Amino acid sequence: MRNSMALAVAALLLVTGCGGGGGAPAKQGEQPKTGSADINPKPRDTLRKGGTLRLSIQQWITQYNVGQTDGTQGDGASILALTQPALWFLDANGVPAANPDVLASAEVGTDGGKQVVTYQLNPKATWSDGTPVTWQDFATQWKTLNGTDDRFQVASTTGYDTITGVERGGDDRTAKVTFKAPYADWQSLFNPLMPGAALDTPEEFNTGWIEKIPVWGGPWKIGTTDKTAQTITVVPNEKYWGAKPLLDSVVFRALDATAITEAYLNNEIDQAPGREADAYKRLSGAANTAIRTGGRWDETQLTVGHNGPLGDERVRQAVANAIDRTALAAAQSAGLPFKVNTIGNHFFMPSQDGYRDNSGDTGRFDVARAKQQLDAAGWAAGSDGKARTKDGAALKLVFVVSNRASTDLPQLIQNMLAQVGIDVELRKVPSNDFFAKYVNVGAFDLTYFRNVDNIYPSLLFPVYRSDGEQNYGKVGAPEIDKLLDQAGAETNRAKAVDLLNQADVLLWKAGHSVPLFQTPQISAVRPGLANFGAFGLSSERQYVDVGWTS
Repeated sequence: MRNSMALAVAALLLVTGCGGGGGAPAKQGEQPKTGSADINPKPRDTLRKGGTLRLSIQQWITQYNVGQTDGTQGDGASILALTQPALWFLDANGVPAANPDVLASAEVGTDGGKQVVTYQLNPKATWSDGTPVTWQDFATQWKTLNGTDDRFQVASTTGYDTITGVERGGDDRTAKVTFKAPYADWQSLFNPLMPGAALDTPEEFNTGWIEKIPVWGGPWKIGTTDKTAQTITVVPNEKYWGAKPLLDSVVFRALDATAITEAYLNNEIDQAPGREADAYKRLSGAANTAIRTGGRWDETQLTVGHNGPLGDERVRQAVANAIDRTALAAAQSAGLPFKVNTIGNHFFMPSQDGYRDNSGDTGRFDVARAKQQLDAAGWAAGSDGKARTKDGAALKLVFVVSNRASTDLPQLIQNMLAQVGIDVELRKVPSNDFFAKYVNVGAFDLTYFRNVDNIYPSLLFPVYRSDGEQNYGKVGAPEIDKLLDQAGAETNRAKAVDLLNQADVLLWKAGHSVPLFQTPQISAVRPGLANFGAFGLSSERQYVDVGWTS
């Protein structure tokens, strides 16, 4: 389960050129450090009870099971997380702490030299069907996600495939989980905990969560859905035994990226992202608005396929060399209050502990090197600005973009690749099909999206393993897989970080993908909204503390 990992389509700034900076404020500060947050913190007892929070999402949610192949879309994962038991919440530094409403304790030990984690559940924890939350829910979640039964269409087996067994402890509320080798990110597993009774057959796992959440055990539940209006409303779970939400409801409305700012200004929603210059300009000057900024794990990435010309590593490297990441970041920065960071690492954000810029020769903007790589791969330079050719075929790539996303960044990349003789066709596809019918099945040469909240590095392993379920471009290498296996089993953080950085060097050389920049966290919210805004690395804590000051 990857509750901290989500994919969301990025909508990027329209600019007039690649030089960047021309429209930027005269004085720009540094981007907020990774982990910084701004949520207007207030004690629960000082906030009024009731009210509604209205938020936007980027598409209608079809699959709510985040463990299923089509369930990795970020908004769906966020809504699901409100309705299921959360074992852990992350603090400002991204460090997990047990949620006492669900998890009384979790102890790590050994048995016969193997790592064993014993989870003790809150005895009040109960599913919406009236059954208690028990060790069997852990066992079912493991069995469905460990990859041993291919009838379950699994988004990621990472972590679950290292577990050898889940047993009953001293009572039904105690789960004993045994690993075949040490697993450093064990706290990323079973979070959220899912109801075993709604997962235990392939039919329930694959289709039982389509456009619905059949069983819930968190502080919220689905109240109403309206596919025509594209709204999903969650309301408090009256049977929840822990801290109750202050709000009466949260309404999620699917909107095109270009419509979100207008909806906020028209008082139709209570939050809007301001990470694009035009949006920031309009939102920052709006009445009844507070701008909150923070540093989230949030990467805008160009993902590269492996079919046709891209099957040659040299062509993938040429793509990376032809892209001026600094110019793209500068373009993204123009009109914002701070400079946007480029990223030289697939696992860590700038200013995050463990970050190193490993982009090297491949990640450097170098048109001459890009052309040399294409020459070496046998793609002859075209005449009069035409695409390169090989054996009579033109060097043409298809860049797939969601129709809810801006094409401004793809157009900039298209222009950059044209300078080295690569012809790029931009192909817009329906947003509701973007992941399920294109990204998830590798039906693209190039595509882009945001990877967010990958605070546990192992959440990225299925993206970068050669056989990873989320390695949509299918680019990898045995050497990378070996380093990831070693990092996952390394409980010494310094050693694990070193192994991840070694793997990162190889990912750049393989041309797996091109991390572009750390997407800024700028959120326009109503000033009377407390415990909400830019969360940084911390958890949203299922919105139970979110409320209005008056």
